[in-house]
Amino acid sequence: MSPPRILLCGDVLGRLNQLFKRVQSVNKSAGPFDAVLCVGQFFPDSSELLDEFMNYVEGRSEIPIPTYFIGDYGVGAAKVLLAASKNSANQGFKMDGFKVTDNLFWLKGSGNFTLHGLSVAYLSGRQSSEGQQFGTYSQDDVDALRALAEEPGIVDFYHIAGSKGVFYAREPYSNVDAVHVTRFLGLAPVGNKEKQKFIHALSPTPAATMSAADISMKTPNTTLSPYTFLDQGSHSKEAAKRPSDSVSDSQYWRYDVSQKRQKHGGGDGDKMCFKFIYSGSCPRGEKCNFRHDTDAREQCLRGVCLDFIIKGKCEKGPECSYKHSLQNDDSQRTHRSENASANRSKECWFCLSSPSVESHLIVSVGEYYYCALPKGPLVEDHVLVIPVEHVPNTISTSPECEKELGRFQNSLMMYYKNQGKEAVFFEWLSKRGTHANLQAVPIPTSKAAAVQDIFNLAAEKLGFKFLATKSSKSSDGRRSLRAQFDRNCSFFYVELPEGTVLSHLIEENERFPAQFGREVLAGLLNIADKADWRNCMLGKEEETKMVEDFKKRFEAFDPNQ
Repeated sequence: MSPPRILLCGDVLGRLNQLFKRVQSVNKSAGPFDAVLCVGQFFPDSSELLDEFMNYVEGRSEIPIPTYFIGDYGVGAAKVLLAASKNSANQGFKMDGFKVTDNLFWLKGSGNFTLHGLSVAYLSGRQSSEGQQFGTYSQDDVDALRALAEEPGIVDFYHIAGSKGVFYAREPYSNVDAVHVTRFLGLAPVGNKEKQKFIHALSPTPAATMSAADISMKTPNTTLSPYTFLDQGSHSKEAAKRPSDSVSDSQYWRYDVSQKRQKHGGGDGDKMCFKFIYSGSCPRGEKCNFRHDTDAREQCLRGVCLDFIIKGKCEKGPECSYKHSLQNDDSQRTHRSENASANRSKECWFCLSSPSVESHLIVSVGEYYYCALPKGPLVEDHVLVIPVEHVPNTISTSPECEKELGRFQNSLMMYYKNQGKEAVFFEWLSKRGTHANLQAVPIPTSKAAAVQDIFNLAAEKLGFKFLATKSSKSSDGRRSLRAQFDRNCSFFYVELPEGTVLSHLIEENERFPAQFGREVLAGLLNIADKADWRNCMLGKEEETKMVEDFKKRFEAFDPNQ
């Protein structure tokens, strides 16, 4: 089987007529090609090219071969991409591209997917800390990409970039901690006046099919990695003058710990080595410019949120599945249990005694559980059922707790049914989790039959299959969950309206989105823009009114009234 044939393109800037005319010409003379990958800004710079651009988006002009883009900014970007996000064909987890129109795919955020046997990794947009919906990437996107890079295997698609207005092909360079070489390619914009090269053809052999000898082969012009510093011992003066934020070390650190506690490690600067904290080792060893903080590494192993370790706070809020208190050594836990419990309650978002709890969102309190409306609800009447006690899941609680949970679930089901809706309950149990919450989301009765199919489809896209258990009683389904649950593993389950329970035991290195349940239901309900709770946040005054209105409607069903 011959290797795939791929075209790479620089900033398109909305000039789709010129791009696809060139693609058709190259395809005719040297093709056929399998796909086009576009880097740099894809959307127009001005409204003058918007009509031309929209002719392709709206199907009046044909796109000749599958085209993938990452530069999701420019004139018209927000409108086009919002429509793509809401398209039912784009629900679930699509690292292989959101379909914008026939043969046009948007690579959002960061990810890694397989294209004709080639592993392709990408980072979309421009760096920003403002959290815009389109056109930027966040630190979370960078961290996700770094985590993908840590996984076994080789990413075939090289280091390719646009946005600098020039064509540049660098000599291949060797990597610090991998045997294969990397090639950097910079591409000029489509239709640039200097007539610099904006399209480049490749026919690479997928690394997954190559022998070890072929993978490690280096051409005579291979250089050292441009990200590698000279030996610190021989160049101490130069090293002392280096700025701490140099490009070459940016892949190893994330957190600035100046004015925070200083720890032992390889480096003596004010930043901690991300590589060391994340994996427990660093290929630079003592030559690393950043701290190898063993205490921070130990806290990371105990499931503590890295943002909390370094910054003292976590901006993800209740969606963060990691612990927000420093964990004591096992041998000291017995003596410090009271202090640990007090600290835990102070930091926890869901402990009723915590100053962090959003008490104005609470709608009903029982002996073992309470109900609250979430910050950033997916739909009206979205409810969280939360244990009063600080426990990591709702599955392994006492029989008394389970009975009260059953009463809350039955009350919510009757309440939803009274409105012509059905209840979907789901819980994400992270092995590093702290305070459990079971989410209850109402869906229209007309969509109830499709719930299992869409969860199965989302699971298939992530590469796993749910275990399905059919029970006539909710208590039987939860009993089966207790039999499956392993405290040493993360776990996800969803209770469907007709009694089926879908569950999945998550393997150690498996990537599983913390908001999986919410994202799937957002797809089912065609509200993809609400998949992230942060897009749905309300002001405190609006939240208070939302709670008052819910209490009035729920009063007749509330088991604690």
